Amino acid sequence: MLKEAISYSIADESVRIVQVTDPHLFADPEAQLLGVNTSKSLAAVLNTIRAVNYPAHLMLATGDLSQDYSPESYRQFVSAVAPLNLPCHYLPGNHDDPRIMFLHMQGERVFGQQRILVGKWQILMLDSTVRGKPGGHMGESQFELIEQAIAAHPEHHTLLVMHHNPILVNCAWLDQHCMDNGAEFLRRVAQYPQVKGLLWGHVHQQLDTHYDGPHRALQLMATPSTCIQFKPQSPYFALDGLQPGYRLLELKADGSISTNVYRVPGNLFSPDKDSSGY
Repeated sequence: MLKEAISYSIADESVRIVQVTDPHLFADPEAQLLGVNTSKSLAAVLNTIRAVNYPAHLMLATGDLSQDYSPESYRQFVSAVAPLNLPCHYLPGNHDDPRIMFLHMQGERVFGQQRILVGKWQILMLDSTVRGKPGGHMGESQFELIEQAIAAHPEHHTLLVMHHNPILVNCAWLDQHCMDNGAEFLRRVAQYPQVKGLLWGHVHQQLDTHYDGPHRALQLMATPSTCIQFKPQSPYFALDGLQPGYRLLELKADGSISTNVYRVPGNLFSPDKDSSGY
């Protein structure tokens, strides 16, 4: 049975979104991940978003909100995003515990529902996680959700949002942990003319490309982490010196998507590049 969507009525033609992903928070706000204090790096990203003053309608948080599965890490995230005064919709990543996440991601404007209707768009927050594994898989229940949601609102453009990358990013070590049925996923969702784009996190780096579907090219977008960054096109585990980042999107009434990635200015955060893994 298709669950009810959260609906927003907006006066604007376009839907404006802020995406943050992979903050990897700890119960201890002073804890570090590979030399970066993840609480402070998330705060720096959120401060940058506030300074830009982008007139967003929604925030999407696309997984790995916690690094240690702790209730405190999820409550810390809720407190951190509250000053933006935006509805925040989240989904789990491979470092999250969905049960603990659901119990402690609680706030007046914090939501874990999978369907969002806003303007001329439907946003589907998909679960690509596999319990106990770093890699992902898109289960049949999620394909059913996509089919039923589009059938319920065929007039809406659709953005599919998830944690894992459905395509390889040419990092040999990282591509071991991609969505294992990503090619099938792309082929199946591209059959729907309503689907205009796919958005994810997980890879801790920016990627903007496309997939040639039978109706049109789908935009494919990966977004940097709010903490450490993985070096692109590296055959082995390697960290990048780029600063934490986030993505802004404008979903237009004609079904097109305008988007850019932005990063914290300066050089505030320096990861331990001698690390061999996380």
